Amino acid sequence: MKNRILYLHGFRSSPASFKGRMMEQALAERGLSHIWAAPQLPASPKAAIDLALGLAQAQLKEDDGPGNDASRLTVIGSSLGGYYATWLAEKLGCKAILLNPAVHAARDLTPAVGEHRMYHSDAPFTFLPEYLDELAALHVDTPTRLQRYFLVAATGDEVLDWREMRERYAGCREHIVQGSDHGLSNFAELLPEVLAFALE
Repeated sequence: MKNRILYLHGFRSSPASFKGRMMEQALAERGLSHIWAAPQLPASPKAAIDLALGLAQAQLKEDDGPGNDASRLTVIGSSLGGYYATWLAEKLGCKAILLNPAVHAARDLTPAVGEHRMYHSDAPFTFLPEYLDELAALHVDTPTRLQRYFLVAATGDEVLDWREMRERYAGCREHIVQGSDHGLSNFAELLPEVLAFALE
C-alpha cells in the first residue's frame, strides 16, 4: 500500500503557492507524482471540506491492498488549510502536517468578510458572512492521537500567533521556526523533514 499526500492551501492562496509547487516538484523528482493531490479550494468552508474529504477518501481507495489504512494518508495544511487538515485527521484517522495553521479560524477571518482577489491568479471572490458559521462548525475541540500531528510554526508569523498554535497542538511533534514569516519563506529548509513525516 502506498502513501498518499493531500495538500490544502490557505486563505486566498492556491495549489500554485510556492510551498505547494516545491513539494510537488520534490515528489516528482522521486517518481512519486501519483501520490500527490492539491485541489483549488472554494471560498465556502463547507464546500472546501466536502471537496477535500472526497479527495482524501478517493486517495485511500486507490490501492488494492487489504483494509483502508488511513495512516497512509497525510494531509498537509497551510494556514486555513491547517484548520481543515485537523478536521480531516480527526474524521478519517489520517496524519496531518500543519504549517502555521489557523487555530481560531472563524475569529481570525471575521475581518475578511467581503470582496477579495486570489494571490496567484488575481481572480475575484467573495467571503460571505455565513462562511464564518461554516468555519465554526469545523472546529475540533481537542485533537486526539497527537502522534499523528506535526506542527510547523514560525515565531515570525505576522498573521497568526504561533503561541496559540503551540498551545493547541501541545504534545504533538513540533518544529518551532525562529523568525521566518506566515508563508514560511524558508520552506526549502523544512521540506526534507515535512516529507519524511508524510512518507514514513
